Amino acid sequence: MKEVLCFVFLIFSSTLFAQDSIYKLGPHSHPKDGVPKGTVTKHEWKSRLYNNFREYYIYVPAQYDATKPAALMVFQDGHSYVNDSGDFRVPVVYDNLIHQKKLPVTICLFVNPGHPTNDYPPNRFAARNRADEYDVLDDRYSTLLIDEIIPEVKKQYNISNDPKMHGIGGLSSGAICAFTVAWEHPEYFSKVLSHIGSYTNIRGGNNYPSIIRKHKKKDIKIFMQDGTNDLDNEHGNWWLANLEMESAFQFKGYEFKFEKGSGTHSGKHGGSILPESLLWLWSDAMNK
Repeated sequence: MKEVLCFVFLIFSSTLFAQDSIYKLGPHSHPKDGVPKGTVTKHEWKSRLYNNFREYYIYVPAQYDATKPAALMVFQDGHSYVNDSGDFRVPVVYDNLIHQKKLPVTICLFVNPGHPTNDYPPNRFAARNRADEYDVLDDRYSTLLIDEIIPEVKKQYNISNDPKMHGIGGLSSGAICAFTVAWEHPEYFSKVLSHIGSYTNIRGGNNYPSIIRKHKKKDIKIFMQDGTNDLDNEHGNWWLANLEMESAFQFKGYEFKFEKGSGTHSGKHGGSILPESLLWLWSDAMNK
């Protein structure tokens, strides 16, 4: 019996891997000769609001000029996005696209979820406060960003005050967190990047489609990505939840794009299309 179960698990795992293996990183996600490389620095923050600790990273492109306000892009689960050998490789993508003048000069802020102590778990996704910060539908986490961490970053760097020059993104629970921040404060963040978004009932996120439909349209531009083989568990069905969000955005006339694939709950698909996703999301800023 054990042998049969192991065989079934291996077949299931292989099938899921096959769904993700079709997604490959393109040329913009690899370092290129002659492209100036930005800097990434690591920091730690003790939150007054949550009374906990978190790591964060700051990417500064080589083209940054302190006399000119830079755009701002904030990533939740920052450890996943800042990793230059991971699925997303954001610093590499920004190096290439800023060099080609296809993205504005941008300070990227990569924020990890909070933990009660600064003895972090090896897997940063397992940080204790992640669900309580990311999956709830309130403005506490946006307050952490807007009132605590971003002002600290602004002490070092000249960042634009224009909401059209502020974007925020994440994957899974980090994606619904990004949308919540923009939903609560569209006067601060006008762009959302959502990868495999957890718009399910972890902490009430399944209510967003009806909330969006019943609320006055907000000035938010959204890029979504998800796959047909995403999660299906006690919290809900991720693929169906993203389809519900798409329907609500369409009903209210939002500017959005939903890139649909066959991937699982991973960053493979989102990472493979990250350059194109950012180009679409920031196209209005480049037209100024």
